[in-house]
Amino acid sequence: MGCCDQPADSTTPTAQACCGPAAEAPAAADPRSDPRIGVRERYAAIARMAEAGTPEPAMSEGGCCGGSAALDRRSLGVGYSAEDLAVVPREADMGLGCGNPTAIAGLQAGEVVLDLGSGGGIDCFLAAQRVGPSGRVIGVDMTPEMIAKARANAAKLGHDNVEFRLGEIEHLPLADASVDVVISNCVINLSPDKAQVYAEVARILKPGGRFCVSDVLAREELSAEVRSDVALRSCCIGGADTIEATQKALAAAGFTDISIRPKDESADYIKDWGHHAEAAQMVVSCDITAHR
Repeated sequence: MGCCDQPADSTTPTAQACCGPAAEAPAAADPRSDPRIGVRERYAAIARMAEAGTPEPAMSEGGCCGGSAALDRRSLGVGYSAEDLAVVPREADMGLGCGNPTAIAGLQAGEVVLDLGSGGGIDCFLAAQRVGPSGRVIGVDMTPEMIAKARANAAKLGHDNVEFRLGEIEHLPLADASVDVVISNCVINLSPDKAQVYAEVARILKPGGRFCVSDVLAREELSAEVRSDVALRSCCIGGADTIEATQKALAAAGFTDISIRPKDESADYIKDWGHHAEAAQMVVSCDITAHR
């Protein structure tokens, strides 16, 4: 349990300050001051629509990274195989990724894997198959609706080596040096404090641990106008750092053997993201790997 008997993974504000007098509820925050607010609201809405059987609009109709009509085609296009898609619940694949991190992670039996921003759970379930019953997979997501959806999907599969925790990737709910491999799929770009994310990943990775993610990076520095656009940030465009900035940030966090491989073919699907006609010219999907 958390402070004042509040559940540790609860996002409901407590009625009282911890061990103190009652506190007034904070005023609603502005998504422009903390982009995570807009991101959380967007992905909560996507989870609710999926639960209700109402898919996110297709990209051509105002959607961002989803749209069920082209879901299988898009998932295959970003790097999943037909075999991957056949072994996970349809509800776990929400079409929100830009790659397949389990394909580049070299996962081994018995390893402990953390997925940053686990969504419906697709990458966690694929990782669980690779690490086997002697391994363990933990998904962390800041959206309660996504956590509920992923847990429901895990129950359908009967996995007992997968768990999902509510939390922010800037403040991971894991112990130091407790994870062998960190994976993530098109999530870190959404964080307003990537240096803190990399520091947290370095903290929870075991010595020699691996960082293997698919993410969107900027081809060149984005304009202030693009960065301040709440919709573009939520669509994995406005918050992207450059390749050079990402290399420097990972090195500063203590990572070595840093490799960033841009995938120019990602322009085929990025061109339809958000409402910006030049999205594919601004960002590119990359496979990013490093060692702790």
